[in-house]
Amino acid sequence: MDLDGRSALITGGASGIGLATARRLVAEGVRVTLLDRDEEALAAVVTELGDAARGVAGDVSVEGDVVRALEAAHEAFGDVHVGFANAGVGSGATLFTPKAAWDWVLGINVGGVVNVLNALAPEMLARDEGHLVLTASLAGLGGVPGMGPYVASKFAVVGIAESLAQELTARGSRVGVSVLCPGFVRTRIAESDRAMPEDLRALAPTDETLQAAAAAAVAAGIDPTTVAQRVVEAVRTGQFWILTHERVALRTTEQRLDWMRGGPMPGIDLQRAARA
Repeated sequence: MDLDGRSALITGGASGIGLATARRLVAEGVRVTLLDRDEEALAAVVTELGDAARGVAGDVSVEGDVVRALEAAHEAFGDVHVGFANAGVGSGATLFTPKAAWDWVLGINVGGVVNVLNALAPEMLARDEGHLVLTASLAGLGGVPGMGPYVASKFAVVGIAESLAQELTARGSRVGVSVLCPGFVRTRIAESDRAMPEDLRALAPTDETLQAAAAAAVAAGIDPTTVAQRVVEAVRTGQFWILTHERVALRTTEQRLDWMRGGPMPGIDLQRAARA
C-alpha cells in the first residue's frame, strides 16, 4: 500500500505502540484519528501532530465509541485505509481472578478488536482496499504464568486474525490483515491497573513477585518506535505476522509443539525474554 495521503484509525493511540505508530504514519504522509480513554494525553498528542491528527476520547470496548471515532475520521479525512486495533490492558492471574476482572480485560482486548473490525471491514470490503492490524502479543503464542486473562485475550486475537486472513483470501479480497505479536516493549502495559475501575481493582488479586518481574521485563524491553516501524512495513508490504522478537516467537511455538507431542511443559524466563 502506498501510504502517502491515506487515513488511519488507531485505538490506544495516545501512548505506547499506538502513539509511536501514529507518529510514524504521520511522517509517511498519513492522517490519523486516535481513540483513547486518556483525554489529557490524547489532547497533547493531537497538539503535537497538528492538522494531520484528530482525537476522540472513548472506550474501545464500547461499540458506540468506536463508531464515533470512525465518523470523526470520515468527517476530517474521508475514507479510512488503515485500521489499527491496538488498545489493550492486562491484569490478574488465571487462579482466583473474579469474572468481572476477566470481563474487563476481554472486553477491551477482544471486544475492542471486534468493534474495530465491525466498524471498518464493511467499508474496506466495499472498496476492496485497506489494511487491518490487530495487536496480540507473544502471550498469544504460549501461556504465561500470572497473566491468565491477558493471555486468553491475546490467543483470541491471534485466532481472529488468522480466521480473518483466511476469510479475506476465500473472498479474493485485496484487503490485508496483520497480527502484531510483540514481546516486551517499553509501554505502560504493566500499569494497566491505573485504568481499571476501582471496584475491580479491589477484587483482582496480585502476585507481587510476578508483577515486579513483569514490570522489570517491560522496562528492559524494546522501544515502541521499533515496533511502529515494523507495523508500517507490514502495512506497506501486506505481511501477516509482525514478530518484533522473532527468535522468542519461533522458540515458543516450537516448545509448544514439543509439549503437544509429549515433551516437557515450556517454562518462561521473563528477563531472558526481554533481552531476546
